[in-house]
Amino acid sequence: MRFEKLWAGETLTDKEKTIHEQGLVSVVKQIHDDLDAAVFEAYGWPVTLTDEEILERLVALNAKRAAEEQRGLIRWLRPDFQNPSGEQAKQKELAIGTDDEDQPAAKAKGKKKAATKKLPLPKKLAEQVVAIRQQLATSPKPLTAADMARLFSRAKADRTEELLQSLTVLGSAREVDEGKYVSA
Repeated sequence: MRFEKLWAGETLTDKEKTIHEQGLVSVVKQIHDDLDAAVFEAYGWPVTLTDEEILERLVALNAKRAAEEQRGLIRWLRPDFQNPSGEQAKQKELAIGTDDEDQPAAKAKGKKKAATKKLPLPKKLAEQVVAIRQQLATSPKPLTAADMARLFSRAKADRTEELLQSLTVLGSAREVDEGKYVSA
């Protein structure tokens, strides 16, 4: 039996009444109605919205949340568990000099490179992979293993080369020139 007949307030046949009673249809309908009311209340929406209006509002809300996340605003579902410190996530900046600083002419003119603080290379393999992947993803240009090693304290080019090759195999990086990597 369909819920539509109940929602429309139509009279049930004897067979439908039996199905209704044995299937606890009223209980299921009440739970469904309670859930709908809770969702409308959670969103602050009137309960009189049509399906089309609900869809329009959900699409608009999705676009709004996506824009917030791009700006770095995270709305935690369970903040006490997911973010107990209450701090907003902050994007780390990539510690690479500008293109001018990489040119021999700029170095010859006596321009000093800005002092960049190196990030510590994590000790655990999984954390190293994540750190290398993050740096690669935020780099404006392809990086070599040596470039990557210079971003981290206690990092060696041969180790960062292994990590970059691992990311390539996993599909998180790709080699664009021989020995130069970008995020995939």
